[in-house]
Parts: sequence; structure tokens; C-alpha cells
Amino acid sequence: MAERIKVSLCYASGPNPLLRALEVDAGTTIGQAIEQSGVLQEAPEINLVTMPVGIYGKKKTLDTVLQARDRIEIYRPLIVDPKNARRRRAKKDGAPPPLPPATGPENDG
Repeated sequence: MAERIKVSLCYASGPNPLLRALEVDAGTTIGQAIEQSGVLQEAPEINLVTMPVGIYGKKKTLDTVLQARDRIEIYRPLIVDPKNARRRRAKKDGAPPPLPPATGPENDG
């Protein structure tokens, strides 16, 4: 009988993330675990061809072999560029404009 390991799967699809605790055979890959979890039927918007996956925030390929206690993550595309979002928030919050570069004899190299 094959050794079994426990892993978890996470897909944050909005206000209600999908979280699954899984028990899979040792040697199972990320792709196999996602298929076995049933999450593809529950969230048909998941496309493993275009959406990256990872373990604990580090991107991995679908053929990566899982280790005990790994957390598989399915990453959805960004809706807004993070830099633009920060700029909009800063502007909205009334943040002061950035200071000009310092000048003067103490700052000359």
C-alpha cells in the first residue's frame, strides 16, 4: 500500500476562497492533486493552462511532486496593476507629493 501524505489546496476566487484538505499518495504531483480535489468542477473558471500554481507563494509547475503539508495555491490573474492601485490610493488619501531630490554641499558626492 502506498504511503499517503496530507496537503491542502487554496484558490482565492473572491470573497469565498476554496480551501481543501487532501490526502494523496506520496509521489502525487500538483496537477494530479488539483484534479483529485474536485475544485475544477466547483470553479470552472480555473484554467490550469493559463493560471499559474505554486506552493506557499512560490510558483511551481504542475508536474512538481508534493511533499507532506504542502499548500497548493492556484493564482488568478491580477485585476489591477499593483503599482497603479497604490498610486490611486495615495492620491485619494491626499498623500503629500514626493519631496524633490536634496541639493546642497552636504549632499554632493
